[in-house]
Amino acid sequence: MLHIDSETFVPFLIFSIPIVAIVGGVTAGIVRTLGQQRIMELAQRERIAAIERGIDPSKLPPMPSYVPMRGMGGGMMGPYGSYSDYARHRAQGLVIGGLVCLFVGAALTVFFLTVGEGEAHSAWAIGLIPGGVGVALLLGAAITHPRDGGTASSPPSA
Repeated sequence: MLHIDSETFVPFLIFSIPIVAIVGGVTAGIVRTLGQQRIMELAQRERIAAIERGIDPSKLPPMPSYVPMRGMGGGMMGPYGSYSDYARHRAQGLVIGGLVCLFVGAALTVFFLTVGEGEAHSAWAIGLIPGGVGVALLLGAAITHPRDGGTASSPPSA
């Protein structure tokens, strides 16, 4: 029978978490890119088929919009009709992520304050890490939230 003790399992577990996170992030990026490509391809096929049937191209719905994003590559806006819709959705995502991280940090802090004894009592500071990330995400949402009342139709110039 295979016996796994904590001296071999804990280091394996510690190093497997970042590896799984990196592989998952790369996989999510690939799946998203393939999904965006498929949406654009289907929209183009639908448009070509409608034109072949004699439908006026000006009466067809617009193609999925493309908004260049800062950083590597770019991205399609997908269901968003304008850049302001995309910007509001991005800011909303930052707020949600920030609140989740902030409350996880607070919960960890309270948990380690109530559970720890002796030297373990100082482990409450572990909660400051996700709490700090949450505050940073909330600040990012405040900075990137569109200020023009939602009337912007193009991305800001870099």
